[in-house]
Amino acid sequence: MNTISLNLEDPIRDAISRIRFGPHSNNLLISSWDSSLRLYDVHSSKLRMESPGKASLLDCCFENERVCLSAASDGSIYRYDLDSGNKASVGIHDDVATCVEYSPTTCQIISAGWDRKINFWDARSTQSHGCLNSLASEAESVSLSGFSLMVAAGSSVDIYDLRSFKKSVHTKGVKVKCVRPIFNPKGFIVGSVDGRVLLEYICRSSSDEGYAFRCHPKSKDGRRHLVTVNDIAFNPSIIGSFVTGDNDGYVTLWDARGRKRMFEMPRYPKSVVSLSYSHDGLLLAVASSYAYQEANEIEEPPQIFIHEMGNCYLTSPSSGASKYK
Repeated sequence: MNTISLNLEDPIRDAISRIRFGPHSNNLLISSWDSSLRLYDVHSSKLRMESPGKASLLDCCFENERVCLSAASDGSIYRYDLDSGNKASVGIHDDVATCVEYSPTTCQIISAGWDRKINFWDARSTQSHGCLNSLASEAESVSLSGFSLMVAAGSSVDIYDLRSFKKSVHTKGVKVKCVRPIFNPKGFIVGSVDGRVLLEYICRSSSDEGYAFRCHPKSKDGRRHLVTVNDIAFNPSIIGSFVTGDNDGYVTLWDARGRKRMFEMPRYPKSVVSLSYSHDGLLLAVASSYAYQEANEIEEPPQIFIHEMGNCYLTSPSSGASKYK
């Protein structure tokens, strides 16, 4: 596996909050606590755009290859033109905005935050489509899969149908840090603050059963060491292959179908705060950064590593061959 570290002439000056590859390119979107949104072309190793702001950015996402979005600590949701670098306000939350997503299925911008609200805007006009005040606690993580909106808040995952806003609540019994969709079969996966990963399948016709496991079973002084699972990313080219990143700086490759740990990468310098696969699954981006979760974290400049995934990482061990969708 070949690995490179992104070389930014102007280093990121504060913690990274999210990284995301473009939907059809190797452009990497980077949001951080230094209030700047960056777009890095991994193929050409060039910074294509940097847009400074006034508030810390806690999340980002692509609307398409030319437009992206961010969520900020002052509650603002911004929309960026990646060609010009210009940005415009979409709307604002009553408190910190922690999550933002774009639904290509409904052409909506969706955001959530500490005000316990989920806001919807029409991406074509940025007109409000309404607001849901149904969260029991602050939104920690949001993900989309078709018409299904998944929101992690406290110890539960709320799933909304975007056609009717009908809600189902899945209580996990753990404080959820991140939620991500499972595409085949349909379901979701969560990472918790105590180091557990839980998979739940919601397609009733599926014979698959959900399960849970402790992601990084390490111990200190004979006691179980609880390590937050900060992010989870599925390889878009292989059914059931995903990686987890934790607060101790480890990334682990898993086979969901075979329920196996496949590979653990060498430890990163700081916490792994965000993960992203490229659209073809050939590249994996890893953000190594302090995460503002522990008092003794060393505030050194964060780094982003790009891994070229070789053939041995593009094979589903439970099936014996790659499963391209």
